[in-house]
Amino acid sequence: MNTLFERFFESAPDAIVVSDSAGLIARVNAQAEALFGYPRAELLGQRLEILLPERFRERYVAHRTAYQAHPQVRPMGAGLELLGRRKDGREFPLDIMLSPVETAEGAMVIGVVRDITERQRIEETLHEKNVEMEKAVLAKDTFLAGMSHELRTPLNAILGFTGTLLMKLPGPLNIDQEKQLRTVQASAKHLLSLINDLLDLTRIESGSVELHPESVNCGAVLQEVATTLRQIAVNKGLALQVGVPTEQVVIATDRRALHQILLNLTNNALKFTENGTVSLELRRGDEVVEFVVADTGLGIAAEDQAKLFQPFTQLDNSSTRRFDGTGLGLHLRQ
Repeated sequence: MNTLFERFFESAPDAIVVSDSAGLIARVNAQAEALFGYPRAELLGQRLEILLPERFRERYVAHRTAYQAHPQVRPMGAGLELLGRRKDGREFPLDIMLSPVETAEGAMVIGVVRDITERQRIEETLHEKNVEMEKAVLAKDTFLAGMSHELRTPLNAILGFTGTLLMKLPGPLNIDQEKQLRTVQASAKHLLSLINDLLDLTRIESGSVELHPESVNCGAVLQEVATTLRQIAVNKGLALQVGVPTEQVVIATDRRALHQILLNLTNNALKFTENGTVSLELRRGDEVVEFVVADTGLGIAAEDQAKLFQPFTQLDNSSTRRFDGTGLGLHLRQ
């Protein structure tokens, strides 16, 4: 070997073992001596199997014969689980790159060997941590789902009895009583909305949400959303406008999911609009159907738009913010 190659060979960070066509070790570098614990003189001329655990040696001969019949570069990380054996009998996991070369002495194979004990330890640790995280997430999802159901039951009872009282079925109410009951009803509805968002989040994260495509009349869905939210618009003095084509627009989609997305977007528009108009429009193009929810509200600054779909994020996170919510609406519906 020339001097430059010799220096490179000896200073390489990985162990290098060069073998001939008979599987005999022709050359090793200092790293190979350190890795396997053999002096160089004891390795030269030995069969490569000396570097493997005895139980694998017979199998390795067959692999080596097959490789020599069709030699090619085999990079590290080829998916083989390999073990090396040091002179003192200790075994360790390794990875190896093989590269056939033609020399004046005949065909040779250069093997670059790397001890991957530490890498495997890190991978095992990461796997254990991932398992722990999966268990923690499952426990959290189970808890949230259970608590959501438990909380919704009494809330629905509160809403039911409050509604009965406001209908004055048990008897007349004075002005103060009706005002207080409407406050209770509004607060209960708000809390129920928050709980539903959390329940939806656990369903999505657990992968238990199933979509069921069907033929859906888009205009009818838009009108339903407007009907559901019109009273909110009336209470705030807002105009809620709906625009749909004269011809029916039918697409294949999950009706419940589409309705929920439009309901959420429109409710947000009403929530953040103090004066003016909220409009829902259905547009039909050549290949797409477009739903547009627009409002004359606050708007969203360009630097805040990236936060829109992040969970539990509000554009105004101050303690004095005017609008309540979990910050899950758009994250759940994206």
